[in-house]
Amino acid sequence: MRQYLDLCQRIVDDGVWVDNKRTGKRCLTVINADLTYDVATGEFPLVTTRKSFWKSAIAELLGYIRGYDNAADFRKIGTKTWDANANENPDWLANPHRKGTDDCGFIYGKVARNFPKPDGGSVDLLRQIVDDLSNGIDNRGEIFTFYHPGVFDMGCLRPCMYSHHFSLLGDTLYLNSTQRSCDVPLGLNFNMVQVYFFLAIMAQITGKKAGQAYHKIVNAHIYEDQLELMRDVQLKREPLPAPRLIINPKIKTLEDLETWVTLDDFAVEDYQHHDAIKYPFSV
Repeated sequence: MRQYLDLCQRIVDDGVWVDNKRTGKRCLTVINADLTYDVATGEFPLVTTRKSFWKSAIAELLGYIRGYDNAADFRKIGTKTWDANANENPDWLANPHRKGTDDCGFIYGKVARNFPKPDGGSVDLLRQIVDDLSNGIDNRGEIFTFYHPGVFDMGCLRPCMYSHHFSLLGDTLYLNSTQRSCDVPLGLNFNMVQVYFFLAIMAQITGKKAGQAYHKIVNAHIYEDQLELMRDVQLKREPLPAPRLIINPKIKTLEDLETWVTLDDFAVEDYQHHDAIKYPFSV
């Protein structure tokens, strides 16, 4: 929690104003931030200086794992995070690749679970990684990536956190996640939960011990209409003790995550938090 607040304060103190063409807003911006989450000790990085809705973050990552490309499917598992990008983005609404209401196109997990091969067909990046890790193989060439510039025009949003690289040292699993761009007041709250959860659940289904998750952000920013709330409200609050994430131990395989797992299989214990803050969201 302290490293999150330190990043927020750094942006407020040292950030540079940058015009963002996609949203039409200015962003107070810094370059490069590195966060670490100790999954081994179970310190769940859930923001405590405002109420955080962790279930939606986990639901979104489950949707990526399942290769979803439709906002309706994301809603069914418990998150509305793709509603606006699918149905309110003017560029996407005019895109000939859009199939209709709630269609997100070729995004995130849809790319990674069906990564196109130049000679036709596709590769399931996650399946390969899970199989190797389960057999104790640390293949440094395997990266779970959502990033494919050749299909940017076929989706409603380019991936922000675009790669996850798992590493095995003995029987301990580590994760390095890279994010090109981050809305710190809103998005980072989600992303911290997702990086932690991804390592925790991958360790569980591959039979490994979880170590640390390392989260690199290239462009970290606060939108101009979020700055006052961050500077004058959230940064004035003292952080509270970290809660713990509880994962159903019956989840044993990738197939479990793809089929029967729901948000009821996860819980957070001892979550103390300050009041919610309604930050504006930029489509």
